[in-house]
Amino acid sequence: MEQLQAERTAGDEGPDGAGDGAQQRDQVLHALGERVRELRARRGLTRRGLASSAEVSERHLANLEYGTGNVSILVLHQIAQSLQCSMAELLGDVTTSSAEWLLIRELLEGRSENELRRVRVAAGELLGTAPSGDLHRHSRIALIGLRGAGKSTLSRMLADDRGVPFIELNNEIETLAGCSVREIYDLYGVSGYRRYERRALEETVQIYADVVIATPGGIVSDPATFNELLSHCTTVWVQAQPEEHMSRVIAQGDTRPMAANPEAMDDLRRILDGRREFYSKADHVLDTSGKTLEQSFAQLKSLVAA
Repeated sequence: MEQLQAERTAGDEGPDGAGDGAQQRDQVLHALGERVRELRARRGLTRRGLASSAEVSERHLANLEYGTGNVSILVLHQIAQSLQCSMAELLGDVTTSSAEWLLIRELLEGRSENELRRVRVAAGELLGTAPSGDLHRHSRIALIGLRGAGKSTLSRMLADDRGVPFIELNNEIETLAGCSVREIYDLYGVSGYRRYERRALEETVQIYADVVIATPGGIVSDPATFNELLSHCTTVWVQAQPEEHMSRVIAQGDTRPMAANPEAMDDLRRILDGRREFYSKADHVLDTSGKTLEQSFAQLKSLVAA
């Protein structure tokens, strides 16, 4: 009897044990919140936009992102759908679906970015999706980056200079959908837009061997579409300081980012931080900060010529 009582006492959590458990739960919630914020930024979604798409309250989503509120499995499922990712990815691990995934993960664990890039290229060679497999890749130039960097203007100038077609991918998306980008989002959501984006890119690559493409800023949000772009086009990341991105958008007559969202600049920085690693996969980087249009264009021509 005394032994049984001792076992029960040893198994009960005292104040310290309860504290440890609460701390572990807090760590899990904070890690989940960070993951949601990271995925939201990568997709270029505001908190309000994600809350609307997932059909949860903005306050509930804010509590989730700050790690101060628990959520149900159904709410996580809705958020994962709106972020176009699996529940496993939302929780931080997509490599648990099969033994091969786990073995591959073990091989890649702790590798540097340069080593991972080499593995990705080698895998592309093996699967027939490597950039070297497309003979026209160097004659298709695609500019990527956030809105306001100057992609459309520089792309049009480069196309005129090279005497090749200029494609604004958003225009192709609207043609395929038969409505505006805003209407695509309203009718079909982010996932619908991404499907049209992928189709528009695939058709552009099939039709044109020589072309200059201005891509939407969020094209890096879908890994499959971004892989397609990297495989078939020479890519240039057109970048600028966040303040310049915002000022150029406003200079174009669009004051909605600031008017509709007082935290627009913070959102812009989060989006840039969330996409930076993807943008950096481009073949070339063109920083337009503090440069005139002529200076930026001259550097662009030099980059793609090299």
